[in-house]
Amino acid sequence: MAAREKIGVYPGTFDPITNGHLDIIARGAKLVDRLVVAVAASSGKNPVAELDERVALTREVLAETAQETGTIIEVRPFSTLLVQFTREVGASVILRGLRAISDFDFEFQLAGMNYRLDPSIETVFLMASERHQFISSRFVKEIALLGGDVSSFVPPLTERHLDAWVKKQREP
Repeated sequence: MAAREKIGVYPGTFDPITNGHLDIIARGAKLVDRLVVAVAASSGKNPVAELDERVALTREVLAETAQETGTIIEVRPFSTLLVQFTREVGASVILRGLRAISDFDFEFQLAGMNYRLDPSIETVFLMASERHQFISSRFVKEIALLGGDVSSFVPPLTERHLDAWVKKQREP
């Protein structure tokens, strides 16, 4: 009997994708055969980049990670319930990253709701590596907008994207 492919989903807004995201993705990819990085539309968060831009940037940034981990990594947009999207891609695991205790309360509630919606889908939490625990996309965007150096928080491709975004924001 052939083993069933283990598929995981790692959801987020990825606005922008940071080194913290890359850390969780690389470590999470070791736990599954295929990882679907699900880029959320999240209009409620007022993302700086359009969904298609975030998907394209995330795909480009993750190309190297897929090679390094040997895991199939797909990047797909979604605007449905996470549980519904997880079912659609055939996944049985939702991967979530935790940076600090402040993340835990929200993530705990979310995992409970998702379990009630579909008990066949497990949520797995990975603690952010110590060197990435303080990185958040929100802070990265703010630092970039105020002219700060974000190079230690994001991959070079994301940094170039942020530079272009900042220039666009400053145009009259």
